[in-house]
Amino acid sequence: MEFKDFGLHADIERALAAKRYSEPTPIQEQAIPVLLQGRDLCGIAQTGTGKTAAFSLPSLDYLLNNPRRPAPRGCRMLVLSPTRELAAQIAQSCRDYGRFTKFSVTTVFGGVPINRQIRELAQGVDILVATPGRLLDLIDQRALRLADVEIFVLDEADQMMDMGFIHSLRRIAKLLPEERQNLFFSATMPKEIAALAQQFLNDPVTVSVAPQATTAEKVRQQVTFVEQKEKQALLHHVLKSENIDRALIFTRTKHGADRVVRHLAGAGIQAYAIHGNKSQAQRTTALQAFRSGQVRLLVATDIAARGIDVSGVSHVINFEIPNVPEQYVHRIGRTARAGAEGLAISFVAPDEKAYLRDIERVTRTRAEPVKLPEGFTEMVRNLPKPAQAPRNTGGKGRDPQRQRDEALRRKGEGQRDAAHRGPRREAQAGDGVQQPQRKRRFRPRRSGVGAHKGAVTRVG
Repeated sequence: MEFKDFGLHADIERALAAKRYSEPTPIQEQAIPVLLQGRDLCGIAQTGTGKTAAFSLPSLDYLLNNPRRPAPRGCRMLVLSPTRELAAQIAQSCRDYGRFTKFSVTTVFGGVPINRQIRELAQGVDILVATPGRLLDLIDQRALRLADVEIFVLDEADQMMDMGFIHSLRRIAKLLPEERQNLFFSATMPKEIAALAQQFLNDPVTVSVAPQATTAEKVRQQVTFVEQKEKQALLHHVLKSENIDRALIFTRTKHGADRVVRHLAGAGIQAYAIHGNKSQAQRTTALQAFRSGQVRLLVATDIAARGIDVSGVSHVINFEIPNVPEQYVHRIGRTARAGAEGLAISFVAPDEKAYLRDIERVTRTRAEPVKLPEGFTEMVRNLPKPAQAPRNTGGKGRDPQRQRDEALRRKGEGQRDAAHRGPRREAQAGDGVQQPQRKRRFRPRRSGVGAHKGAVTRVG
């Protein structure tokens, strides 16, 4: 089957031809005909299977066949994404597929000034891609209204739940009009996600392209058992011994990601970290450098890396394996995208073995065990020291040492200024220098008897 068999609008087919897309993926082949009929859809698919095109192509077709000017402060199509990076990625895909149309596509998320987003929404937009938090901020400021939404897309619903967006989603659901088309996508479908889907969907068609919580078939999985404190030495060995085009390195915490980057920098290996404590500018810079090949290594937390679509990721390294089995599915889905080969390597400490058993049970797979390399003890002993963390926190948090240094510097400057001015000299009356008039201190006026100037003083 080919895209031209769907009967999409000519402008969309031109855009697909320009991108040299001819054959749809399984999720696209199942979802597009359903959505072209106007039905609600519940899609269960792993990341990297082509979900974005599956919902954006039929949605663009609808907007082209039903031309209408968007209402001021409104949008015709609303796409909700859990992360900023995924939101930007979806918006760019919509622009690419709609390159021969005049549709306006806007992205709104936190971490950037809101005023520009308010101005962009003032005249209304055709397609709005948003994260839940910033979307509600704009609604609260009366810069956005959802009464005119015709197509609503909830992407990565399971990640929305993990990030605690459930209450925001319920509030958004109440603001949407009853007459709309709903598209709901999730990599997994536990009971909680199914219950959430019922709040949004009306008589949906369910499509699934793979068994739930299974890993991509072409991903080779390896596991090495190692002490937590020795993982950095093992990482250095893997990076030197493997033929890596691009690698994503996952940690469970933000501070852990920064620590890995500092250790790599100490060994002369360049890497960027991407997580929630980074500013939007830092995250964008890191992602662009990784995409362009300027940097081969990107260290990330689960939330920050969710939905990132970067071609050519040859390796996924789980520096720390996740404590939620479904997160493992999302992690290793970063490689083997679009049919490419990929390798997932996991470092498992003794206290993480229980997590590994949960992952094997859910995914129904067992990773290939790999022993520690020869001379590993020597590698641990010769591990370079990590690069020093930058003292300036970039405005996030206080730095006591920096504050003490600045206080001492200001105190020293004050003492030098006083010494430079010399001892203070009282001007004499005959100096010919006009003395500044001394300001009189205010005294409240007495009330009662004797308050006037000529009051009589009692004697005796």
